[in-house]
Amino acid sequence: MLVVEDLSCRFGTKSAVDKVSFSVEAGRFVGVIGRSGAGKSTLLRAINRLAPLSSGRIVFDGVDVHALKGRELRSWRARSAMIFQQFNLIGRLDVLTNVLMGRLANVSPARSLMKLWPAADKAMALAALEQFEIASLAAQRADQLSGGQQQRVAIARALVQEPGLILADEPIASLDPHNTKVVMDALQRINKDYGITVICNLHSLELARGYCDRLIGMAAGKVVFDGTPEQLTELETQRLYGAASSSTAGTGRRVGASMEDRVIGVPAVA
Repeated sequence: MLVVEDLSCRFGTKSAVDKVSFSVEAGRFVGVIGRSGAGKSTLLRAINRLAPLSSGRIVFDGVDVHALKGRELRSWRARSAMIFQQFNLIGRLDVLTNVLMGRLANVSPARSLMKLWPAADKAMALAALEQFEIASLAAQRADQLSGGQQQRVAIARALVQEPGLILADEPIASLDPHNTKVVMDALQRINKDYGITVICNLHSLELARGYCDRLIGMAAGKVVFDGTPEQLTELETQRLYGAASSSTAGTGRRVGASMEDRVIGVPAVA
């Protein structure tokens, strides 16, 4: 179980996340929804320890994540795999090597630099690519792939980390409708087939209702809704999205860059 207790993340005088508390049982598919700048990205980055905590606690299976350092912190980042909006692949490397980067916590730096990956790790990486129907692209450079293919490579990389938790930060924001479905189906399959907990930031209410069994709504850094998709009424939607609910809540694309984006350095998608 993941437990977040009174979590706050401040950047100067700005509070990106403000005293947020919730718990997530193993095997859930949770959507985090809200307008751009609501604190969604900072929340996921804080859980992974990519964003600093100002106060509060994060506990996973009884382990205080905030207290982890060095090798234990690197191990935690492997267990809580991040999937980013911009894929974060190394374009000049081939697809298979990009997926194998998910095994860095299990391989010495020297072996990884020399590409001396264990045979078992290579087999695991190829099996992950096969699941997402892109094993035939294993030898291609990552920067030669389409956006949807690159995101599937990123998901395969996360899967070979053998995580207990996947944190997907707007993974479909820059994708077309077809690839959006492909990527969301892949995350759902990982959740259902492997029992891996998925927490996914989404701008589209339609997608959130269709794929998630629980929704956490954020506004101004606070949790203002926590319930099932069926419990998200029109009134609750207006609290989350305000006057923009009818024009932006149904789209998977971001509009402009929020203060949160500028603070943590996330590029906006037009």
